[in-house]
Amino acid sequence: MIRVAIVEDDPITRYGLTQIITAESDFTLVRAAASMETFGLLQARDVDVVLLDLYLRGGGPEGAEAVRLLVDRHCRVLVLSMSDEEIAVQTAIGAGAHGYLTKEAEPDEIVRAARSVAGGDMYISATVAGFLLRDPARLTEREVEILRMVASGDTTPEIAAALTISDKTVNRHLERIRDKTGYRNKADLTRLAYERGIISRFRRRRNDPSQR
Repeated sequence: MIRVAIVEDDPITRYGLTQIITAESDFTLVRAAASMETFGLLQARDVDVVLLDLYLRGGGPEGAEAVRLLVDRHCRVLVLSMSDEEIAVQTAIGAGAHGYLTKEAEPDEIVRAARSVAGGDMYISATVAGFLLRDPARLTEREVEILRMVASGDTTPEIAAALTISDKTVNRHLERIRDKTGYRNKADLTRLAYERGIISRFRRRRNDPSQR
């Protein structure tokens, strides 16, 4: 059973999230609170995932501070925010959030994201995931190189041989890329690399005789 808490100051949204969570047989709602103060951090140890409104009104911790307080108590945090702006996404993920959805997300995506985050994965809405790639601190140069190679069709052994590293190291880099971007499978990673112009740059470089 996945133990869920909701911290959301808008009563209508809080009610809606409560209905979504309680409708699932594998979820149990531990608490639905209007603020971090009413949630009570002592309860954090009894929760698998917290659905957190990023910008809480009415005083008390909110934003990055609220995320950090929960993460410090070993909570996994799924942010649900009205904002789809780059700074909000980077602030939340930088503070340690394990997932980010906008409040326009459909109920089935909220459920899917909560399960994913509770299970130890990252979940970033596709509408905001691209922001993380534009933050140079998010992907290292080696991670970008491996993303390019994956998107260009190279297998793990081929990447390992080309970069003179082990298959295990390649897989470790791939897992970090997935955690940072929220994209899990090869098709999504390829599409993301194409949208960011990564594939075309890499293919030109690989086909350039001067680079051989």
